[in-house]
Amino acid sequence: MDSINSLPTLVLNQAERWGSRPALRWKQHGWWQDYSWHDLAERMLAIASALVAEGVQPGARVGLWSENRVEWILTDLGILAAGAVCVPAHAPLPAPQVIQQMEHAEVQVVFVSTPKMAEAVREWAAHPPVRKVICFSDAGPGVESWHSFLTRGWSLRQRQFSELTQRLAGLSRDTLATIMYTSGTTGQSKGVMLTHGNLLSNALAMLASLHLGPHTVVLSWLPYSHIYGRLVDYYLSLAGGFLLVLAESVDTIVDDLQQVQPTSFAAVPRVYEKILAFCRDEDPERQRHRLRTIFGSRIERLNSGGAPLSVAVAQAYWEAGLPLLQGYGLTETSPVVSFNRLEHNKLGTVGQAVPGVEIRIAEDGEILVRGPNVTPGYWRNPEATEQALAGGWFHTGDLGFLDEEGFLTITGRKKDLLVLSNGKKVIPTDLENLLVSSPHIEQAVVYGEGRSYLTALIVPRAPTLHQLAQEHSLAHLSLESLTRHPVVMEFFRQELDRLLINQPPWEQIRQFVLLPRPFSVEAEELTVSLKIRRHFVFEKYRHLLEALYSS
Repeated sequence: MDSINSLPTLVLNQAERWGSRPALRWKQHGWWQDYSWHDLAERMLAIASALVAEGVQPGARVGLWSENRVEWILTDLGILAAGAVCVPAHAPLPAPQVIQQMEHAEVQVVFVSTPKMAEAVREWAAHPPVRKVICFSDAGPGVESWHSFLTRGWSLRQRQFSELTQRLAGLSRDTLATIMYTSGTTGQSKGVMLTHGNLLSNALAMLASLHLGPHTVVLSWLPYSHIYGRLVDYYLSLAGGFLLVLAESVDTIVDDLQQVQPTSFAAVPRVYEKILAFCRDEDPERQRHRLRTIFGSRIERLNSGGAPLSVAVAQAYWEAGLPLLQGYGLTETSPVVSFNRLEHNKLGTVGQAVPGVEIRIAEDGEILVRGPNVTPGYWRNPEATEQALAGGWFHTGDLGFLDEEGFLTITGRKKDLLVLSNGKKVIPTDLENLLVSSPHIEQAVVYGEGRSYLTALIVPRAPTLHQLAQEHSLAHLSLESLTRHPVVMEFFRQELDRLLINQPPWEQIRQFVLLPRPFSVEAEELTVSLKIRRHFVFEKYRHLLEALYSS
């Protein structure tokens, strides 16, 4: 595939090769529907034709605000085939944040999923410069429906043939394909620019390393507005000629696994943790059987990324005969930097570098990356670009080390490193991973920069709270009152002491708060890959944290 210079030409090449074979499957009105490779290519060109007729020029930015759905994929491919740049926004984001990103990217056209989203951007889009809004559902005056837009594209195919052919021929590996706004765990989000070459190189390098055949069936639920799902599920399936099956929703993943029986599945660690918690049993063999049953008889590999994976969780899956393979990457690296292979896996590491990608550890322990997958920079932000790419290497901001075989271990975030008032340094993510290994703790955030001791925000697991309420006749209490009750607090005090028994004195959690509800994307406390937005969380709960130091 060395002659493939863009994602749309990859699709056209696969359509010529596979024709009527299913490429994409999704559920509609309770029934599974298929698009063949030929269908995928034809609809891609129809959308591109409509965008060309709309006046969208090569290099113009087109917004896409939607959850995963078949229209997301078709629209993304159509935007790229028109020579334009796809600017996706995470579906759960509040409208003002989406509008801010779209304004910064200077989008010309915006695709949205629902009438509610259309209404949220309608007034903004009407102000000069006017942006066209297209909704995947009917959304009333001033907004064109997806059906109307696609139908227009079909009718314009022949008329736009020459222009579209020129645009496709003009695409190269250096052509900008997308601007993806980072989730901003440590500050303001930035628009990461990724070229066709960045994305293709990463997908093809992964494909060469995984040795997957065309029989591969990928069940996909990770949001395509995040680079992890977009590359590891979606673009990798394009490159490999796999069948990509869209999960009906996040809430139906277990049912979808049963129906689809995939050979490959990717998720963030929290999904694997929750499934393991659901399958936990005092009998190890029964627990292993439950895990295997959930993922089906055809599963060949499970991929984990987006956040650190607990060794204990990974070990439980391997013992059940389910190869859970951890990798590492960032939006700026398209995303995969390294990953474990079936034939060469080390628990606790994030594997070896992707072919063609170099990893170096700086003197201060920061992980540096160089390769064809690395971003050319940040949209309209030359200062951040210069800083991130200083010396010809991408500075990840993550800390880690390489062993003698080239396996990479992540030890924390450079900016997340806590320094206590006594000068002791603490990597909070290490402690947080230790805390959430407990069957009683759902989430944990450690705090203490510049303080004399550590504190934490703890989210208890719901079954534990329910059991404590029953055992101590506290079922009449509200969730808020239950998490403040002395009996519950003492239970978690003992659990923290148990978990931290082997940690040095400065890594003990002196005080903590139990929160009645989990951190969420909707509340802007988590990124779309379910990582904690630390600074936002610390600001939101500052009054509770300050109280832990004043008492």
